[in-house]
Amino acid sequence: MPARNPRVNVVLEMPLYEAVDRLAKEEGVSLSTAVRDLVKEAIEIREDIDLAKLAEAREKSFRRSRALSHKDVWG
Repeated sequence: MPARNPRVNVVLEMPLYEAVDRLAKEEGVSLSTAVRDLVKEAIEIREDIDLAKLAEAREKSFRRSRALSHKDVWG
């Protein structure tokens, strides 16, 4: 029977494996769950970085003279 979720095989250097193993034991979860959670966190961090870059670019291009007032937007 095929797995419900896609699987990924990952090769880790021993110090990294030991760190993930330690985290998994501390949290009382499987290695697979620990790695999944770490990947989720990493993706969220990357998204935050990308959104911060976007916000910074928009902030640099912001011109108050071209901005809409609250009244203009919401009537």
